[in-house]
Amino acid sequence: IEIYSLHVDCKVTSRFAHTVITSRIVNRANESREATFEVELPKTAFITNFSMSIDGEVYPGIIKEKAAAQNEYDTAVSQGQSAGLVKITDRKLEQFHVSVSIAAASKVTFELTYEELLKRQLGKYELLIKVRPKQLVKHFQIDVHIFEPQGIQFLETDSTFMTNELTEALTKVQNETKAHILFKPTLDQQKKNPELDETLLNGDFVVRYDVKREATAGDIQIVNGYFVHYFAPQEMPVFPKNVIFVIDRSGSMTGRKIEQTRDALLKILQDLRHEDHFSFITFNNKVVEWKSSLLPATEENVASAAALVQTLTARGGTHIGGALLAAVGVLQKAEGLPQRSVSMIILLTDGQPTSGERNVEVIQENVQKAINGKYALFCLGFGFDVSYKFLEKMALSNGGIARRIYENADAALQLQGFFQEVATPILMQIEMQYPENSIEGLTKKNFKLFFEGSEIVVSGKISNELDLLPVEIKAQSHMSNLTLKEEANVKEKEQVFQNQRYVFGNFIERLWAYLNIQQLLEEVISAQEEDQKALEAQALDLSLQYSFVTPLTSMVVTKPQQQEELANKPIEAG
Repeated sequence: IEIYSLHVDCKVTSRFAHTVITSRIVNRANESREATFEVELPKTAFITNFSMSIDGEVYPGIIKEKAAAQNEYDTAVSQGQSAGLVKITDRKLEQFHVSVSIAAASKVTFELTYEELLKRQLGKYELLIKVRPKQLVKHFQIDVHIFEPQGIQFLETDSTFMTNELTEALTKVQNETKAHILFKPTLDQQKKNPELDETLLNGDFVVRYDVKREATAGDIQIVNGYFVHYFAPQEMPVFPKNVIFVIDRSGSMTGRKIEQTRDALLKILQDLRHEDHFSFITFNNKVVEWKSSLLPATEENVASAAALVQTLTARGGTHIGGALLAAVGVLQKAEGLPQRSVSMIILLTDGQPTSGERNVEVIQENVQKAINGKYALFCLGFGFDVSYKFLEKMALSNGGIARRIYENADAALQLQGFFQEVATPILMQIEMQYPENSIEGLTKKNFKLFFEGSEIVVSGKISNELDLLPVEIKAQSHMSNLTLKEEANVKEKEQVFQNQRYVFGNFIERLWAYLNIQQLLEEVISAQEEDQKALEAQALDLSLQYSFVTPLTSMVVTKPQQQEELANKPIEAG
């Protein structure tokens, strides 16, 4: 079985990435063989299309509601056919895998399409392409076309498998608003050494970039009556933070985990700004407050905290509820904090509650009642013994986010990286306002906090014949209350994308659907039970209408001899 051509074609238009992977395979044996197509794609992406053609006959993948697809599939399975096609393989990736039997001398072409909105983190967007053909490929090519009407600020490529020879196969052409990256290694360049047929191509191919920003109220782009509004203010004063670190030191944290936590906390303490206030709470079955109040992040206080961190050891149970309520108590009675400041609680735990209140729903309720919208709660789950759903629901219900920390050599770096993302709040209580009578289907428009290096994205449908789309942003900055205004000329904005060969169809409409589905699925996590059904129904409608494989849909892949297989979006372990 020979893969004689593998082409990754990725078009990024205004942060929305549309990737098509085409693999052509021939069976050179004189009997039938299995041909396999394996693609690793980002977890944040949705598959939108798949097909295989065998000797000119096309077998498409059809997206259906999950329950309906499952029923059909169960029938197929009872007739002895094989199992699901997508599984999580990595912290950022999931793998799509399909194989089909092809006759001697036959050819098969596989084609998979997926889409995602690139998310700005720490001042850049990242496009990740996993490269793992497992054999030498005669025609191997990666094409990345980027079109950013705001202008490209910087662009870099990075790869885990590059050698000097392979670098020669990489070209980058770029002007003000467009870039084309081409990676096209010959057979010889792909070889580990000239004698063996082993490939060097195994790892990540990454493109990172950022765009230019001028307008204070962000940038608006419009295609076919749908708009997207990007807002990422720069060079604004940073709010002082009041941070309480709530650290699990129960028995399960013993060994490497507590060591990595100590390393990360020592670095994080160094990253605190002088105007910040902070404190620590550690917990096992007992909850211990380091100090009864928040301390300013002076050199002396940071040094004294570092001394405490050095002595952290792990044993005992896990009293999560008590520790979080103690943290809220410290913030509530804190005095002398800067008038305009951001208060946050950062919880790090690796387990389930085993001491004090153990019912996760009761803990969630108690914590939400105590926080009462005043502070942001960030939950970091270390490893896979945590109840991640519980942490995610708690964080999302209290204006924060949850993140899994993987038990690898770089766990301390993961913790630090997370802290860097939330270390520089520059706006709070952000309200994005649009003319109510002319806009429908608006995605989320109110945001609690904005951190430097990230980006707010709002999208919607322009319902009336508008000539000008006015937007107004209200927010609190460290110094004052802001009102920013901007007007977009609809006709002019529509022109920008008219003659671009980079543009794939109604990409802003698809971006709008993608963003809506992601936000609805996130809302489901923290919604009351009676509201969950309605949110899921909306997300399902959009998934079917725009053909996305989401947690609510399945793709039914048909094969020769009426065989069927299912591709589902894998769900993170709870």
